[in-house]
Amino acid sequence: MDRTVVLITGCSSGIGLHLALRLASDPSQSFKVYATLRDLASQGPLLEAAQSRGCPPGSLETLQLDVRDADSIAAAQARVTEGRVDVLVCNAGRGLVGPLEAHKEGSVDAVLDVNLMGTVRMLQAFLLDMKRRRSGRILVTGSVGGLMALPFNAVYCASKFALEGLCESLAILLQPFGVHVSLIECGPVHTPFPEKLEGGLGGMLDRADAETRDLFYRYRRHCERVIREAGQDPEEVVEVSAERDCGSGGGPRAPQPSPGQRASSRRCRSSSRRCAPRARPCATSLPNGSCRWCSCASPTPAAPATSRLRTSQRSTTRPPRAPTAPGRRPKLKPDV
Repeated sequence: MDRTVVLITGCSSGIGLHLALRLASDPSQSFKVYATLRDLASQGPLLEAAQSRGCPPGSLETLQLDVRDADSIAAAQARVTEGRVDVLVCNAGRGLVGPLEAHKEGSVDAVLDVNLMGTVRMLQAFLLDMKRRRSGRILVTGSVGGLMALPFNAVYCASKFALEGLCESLAILLQPFGVHVSLIECGPVHTPFPEKLEGGLGGMLDRADAETRDLFYRYRRHCERVIREAGQDPEEVVEVSAERDCGSGGGPRAPQPSPGQRASSRRCRSSSRRCAPRARPCATSLPNGSCRWCSCASPTPAAPATSRLRTSQRSTTRPPRAPTAPGRRPKLKPDV
C-alpha cells in the first residue's frame, strides 16, 4: 500500500518539528514526511530528534522551502518523488508583539507575507492536484488570536483572522472535491516562537508614549505567567492533528492533565464553534482567573486557554439542531 505523503512547512522547531517526528515515527510506518525549512542550516535539531526516536529509513526527508518565494515552493514541490502530496500542513508563521506605532513597516509586511500570503502561495501550488485527484487534506496552523484579538498583537491577530476567513471559504468550496480542511487554533504553547518575533519583543518602544509602554510591560509580565502556568507542550497540540487529520492511530501519546488541571487540549481542539468556552474577563486571563494586566471588568467571550481544532468534517459531539417550525426550511451553515 502506498504511504501517505505529508508536506509540512516551518519544521525548524515547535509544532512543525514535533508533527514531522510524530508522523515519521508512527508505528504503522504509513507516512512519508517532507519536513521543510526556510534555512536547511537549522535542520540539526530535527534530524537529531528523528534519530533518537528511531524514525525508519525513508520516513523523513528535509527540503528547503521559503513560503515567501513561489519559486522556492515550486522547487520543493518538484522534489516530492511520489508526485503528489496527500496532506499539506501550512505551519510556517511569524509573530509581532508590541504597540502598533512601534513596528517598522518592514516588520508588518514580513508577518503578513509569511502568515497570510505564504499560506495562500502554498495552497495555490498544491490545491490543483488535490482537486484533480479529488483527495487531500489541508491543515493550517492558526491561533486563538484569530478568534479574539489580543492586545499588542494587532498585526499578528489580523493575519490569523484572515486565515480564519480563508479556511472557512475553502472548506465550503473544497468539500465536493473530496478535500478536507482543518484549522488548528493554538493557545499558548511552549515553543521558541516568542524568541523569533519579527523586529524583537515590543518593536521600537521609544516611538510609543509612556502610558502605552507601561501597559506593554505589564502585559508582557502577564503573558510570561500565562505561558508558564497554562502553556501546552507541542506534543499535545500535534496529537489530535496526527490522529484526526493524518489518520495516525498509534505512537506515543502526550501526557494528559490530571484531575483539577485545565481541560485536555484534545477536547478543546475538537470542539465545534457552537461549543464556545465560558466568558472570562479577558482573552489573556488565566483559566478560572481574572485579567491581572488591565484590570478589565466587562465579561467578553474569551479565547480558549488551550488549542482547538476546527475541521470541515461534521463533529460527532456537537449539540443537536433545534427543531424547525413547520413550513420553514432551516438555515444551513457549514460546520468548519
